[in-house]
Amino acid sequence: MGLGPNAMKVETWDVSKSGRKKNDEAVEETGCWVKFAFMGCMPSRSKVDNSMSGTTTSCLESKYTSERSADEQVAQVGSSTTTSNGESTVSTPYFSEELKISSQLRKFTFNDLKLATRNFRPDSLLGEGGFGCVFKGWIEENGTGPVKPGTGLTVAVKTLNHDGIQGHKEWLAEINFLGDLTHPNLVKLIGFCIEEDQRLLVYEFMPRGSLENHLFRRSLPLPWSIRMKIALGAAKGLAFLHEEVQRPVIYRDFKTSNILLDADYNAKLSDFGLAKDGPEGDKTHVSTRVMGTYGYAAPEYVMTGHLTSKNDVYGFGVVLLEMLTGRRSMDKNRPNGEHNLVEWARPLLGDKRRFYRLIDPRLEGHFSIKGAQKAVQLAAHCLSRDPKARPVMSEIVEALKPLPNLKDMASSSYYFQSMQAARSRAISNAKNGVRTQATFTSRNGPPARSLSSQNGAQASPYHHPSPTSKQNRKAKE
Repeated sequence: MGLGPNAMKVETWDVSKSGRKKNDEAVEETGCWVKFAFMGCMPSRSKVDNSMSGTTTSCLESKYTSERSADEQVAQVGSSTTTSNGESTVSTPYFSEELKISSQLRKFTFNDLKLATRNFRPDSLLGEGGFGCVFKGWIEENGTGPVKPGTGLTVAVKTLNHDGIQGHKEWLAEINFLGDLTHPNLVKLIGFCIEEDQRLLVYEFMPRGSLENHLFRRSLPLPWSIRMKIALGAAKGLAFLHEEVQRPVIYRDFKTSNILLDADYNAKLSDFGLAKDGPEGDKTHVSTRVMGTYGYAAPEYVMTGHLTSKNDVYGFGVVLLEMLTGRRSMDKNRPNGEHNLVEWARPLLGDKRRFYRLIDPRLEGHFSIKGAQKAVQLAAHCLSRDPKARPVMSEIVEALKPLPNLKDMASSSYYFQSMQAARSRAISNAKNGVRTQATFTSRNGPPARSLSSQNGAQASPYHHPSPTSKQNRKAKE
């Protein structure tokens, strides 16, 4: 889920067929509220309406105890339920887990965050995902108090959907991983709120939103050098998780919507709700239920549930391919045979003469020829069907380092110009209903390649229909 502007709602998928119940009903609030439909975005209504109705309903009691370490404390989450008139109802075994809280994290009250987001107003909504909703807010630079919009520190406040244990587990995972891990390519977790039934997280605000928005929702294409810069930054984030922490972390949900961008297009990984500790000792994998996002999960993980860091490497290959092609990993609006990006691209990944067909046509040749060749080769290695043949993330980082600065633009090459002319003729013939073999001549005379298509213009890799707003479905327990 994005923590910046224009983050969009996503739907989730569940391989076990026991996914969450969707809440599509509109919520109508009184007083200063207007009618809106946030798909279950809001914190519990009683707390938000508290200042208007004077009624408060608390669903959980939280008990905090001191931890053995001076750097951490443990919050034990209880399960009793009380109402505003003091009556105690039957306790339910809701949540009972230990929460490790870094001493660096700020602890917010629910009222702090309600005021910081202007009472969770609809115009403060940044986006929505499986975990809950994200609101823009403003807090003190070094404290927890709310401040006037446009002043202090701009933050993204993520709320927890009140739909059971899975959401709580993801909330715990976010704190337990991001509370301990600090890296320039991981989004910074500033603090949290655990108050009665409320579960909220406070992150740094990422002004340029998600990579997904820039690749698929913006009219202007993302420049080649920026794409490679983002790929390098995201790779550094995964390399840190896999190879530089005391116990390796498997991210498990690497995709364009989880790569956020700061003002300078530096990439930061967000949403650690599905992250898992990697195998320890002589263990080769972690056995777990299949969770992730269609189109990004490695095939061996989907088939066996055996999770390794090579699942993240495969996901990186998919995202790199999305950045190269400008296509979504799964797109049902594409012609038959092109719905699955990886399967469509595989025949082209190993073909040096046809790799141009993979490159996003909206770039119009403004990409490095050598850089594109190396990036295509790297994507092919990451997407190897044999997980052992995939590189480790530190190797990927080294391969990507020179790519943002290469200047051999394809648009200035005779080869690319000839190819563009042949493509234009093919599209023109297709529009006129003429099925011809579109070729161009190299400087040495004979035809160098074919760009013909039996399906006309739509099957051309340079035809780019308007992006769909549908999201891939996400696997949840």
